[in-house]
Amino acid sequence: MTVNPDSRWENALALIRQNVSEETYNTWFSALVFETFDEKTKTLFLQVPSTYVYEYLEGNYVDLLAKVLHQSFQKGIKLRYRLAPTAVTVNTTDNGTASPTHQNTNPKQENASDADLDSQLNPKQTFRNYIEGASNKLARSIGLNISEHPNTTKFNPMFIFGPSGCGKTHLINAIGCRIKELYPKKRVLYVSARLFQMQYSNASLQNKQNDFISFYQTIDVLIVDDVQFLLTAAKTQDSLFHIFNHLFRNGKRIILASDRPPVELKGMNERLLTRFSCGLVTELEQPDTQLCIDILHSISEREGVEIDDEVVAFIAKKANGSIRNLQGVVASLQSYSIVYNCNIDMKLAERVLGRTVKVDNRPLTLDDIIQQVCKHYGVSESDVLGRSRKREYVNARQVIIYLAQKHTKMPANRIGKLIGGRDHSTVIHSCEQVDNHLKTDKSFAEDIASIERSFKLKK
Repeated sequence: MTVNPDSRWENALALIRQNVSEETYNTWFSALVFETFDEKTKTLFLQVPSTYVYEYLEGNYVDLLAKVLHQSFQKGIKLRYRLAPTAVTVNTTDNGTASPTHQNTNPKQENASDADLDSQLNPKQTFRNYIEGASNKLARSIGLNISEHPNTTKFNPMFIFGPSGCGKTHLINAIGCRIKELYPKKRVLYVSARLFQMQYSNASLQNKQNDFISFYQTIDVLIVDDVQFLLTAAKTQDSLFHIFNHLFRNGKRIILASDRPPVELKGMNERLLTRFSCGLVTELEQPDTQLCIDILHSISEREGVEIDDEVVAFIAKKANGSIRNLQGVVASLQSYSIVYNCNIDMKLAERVLGRTVKVDNRPLTLDDIIQQVCKHYGVSESDVLGRSRKREYVNARQVIIYLAQKHTKMPANRIGKLIGGRDHSTVIHSCEQVDNHLKTDKSFAEDIASIERSFKLKK
């Protein structure tokens, strides 16, 4: 008795269902539509809703598909994926190699005018309330220059990096707002990397990647925040690469923000990193106490909150150099003052700070250093503290000793004893090795700086 192909495909689906979770099945397999099966060529034709689906299946379930098709049909089955409703086909051999053949034309680009585009900018984050200080003077000055002369190719792209709460988002919004103020016909768009990735995923599921890219290629000033969130999104990185190239070649302005410099975006496509670095890379540091005081005065004046100078100075010292913390503290003080009809004094400030800001005065320990260095180099603590002479372990071990000597008050013999029972001379030798390496290797110096930033040390 001959079993018809439809029944065999249903059997294959049943086998797949037995080997994956219900959620996985509903997401990736339930939408597959059986078309035909050619006995002579051993070719099975399936319809998929988007290229994103077949790419995911080929990348994650090619072995499972080969196994169930072997059981339900015969050995050596070849798959041909057809995208609905376009005529794009993807040939997949029995060894899982995909070969797409495109027969559709590019979709027409939507001609939205600048008036139709919501820039997504925060109108409250402008240069008027972006207080200048030593930590942001260079970036602010260049950002203001760019916003007043967006058509020049100088400082393009502008890549701003710095720790959370240092004012990156405010600055890039201020640049965008100023450009819209001076050049209202410019198509300016602010987008977070998370939203950009979500938009790309949705476009892929609907087979509208070309529409997605075409839209972004119409932007005059593209501002992307928190680009570090794209590190694990390879396909989204590819789309950003094509958009970046188009905008850059056509003299459009690109502004990017991240919590780390391009050289530390490990996992980002190399060709994209080179483009991030081809313009201006500038750092925003945590605001110092004086800048925090100036920011607090600005916020309190804008919000109509009266705060005594002594209280302002106290908050500035305890807010861990975070502008977000400053804003949160002022908002909380204002709320308490209104609800309880009381003045904002030191007692109230201490109470609010305890609930709003995590004040961490704990000194840096050797355990902190070991943990961060091992995390940075991707090695285990047991290997580093052991007796292995492998280069990666020795390198991490010497960095730990160097940073312990630099940032803790422990004597050399104590450090050596805690780092696997080593002696005083080993500590001195390790520090000398790291010092010499820092003088000759820029990449190594950047590694050390990155680790030190992770400690969030007060300088």
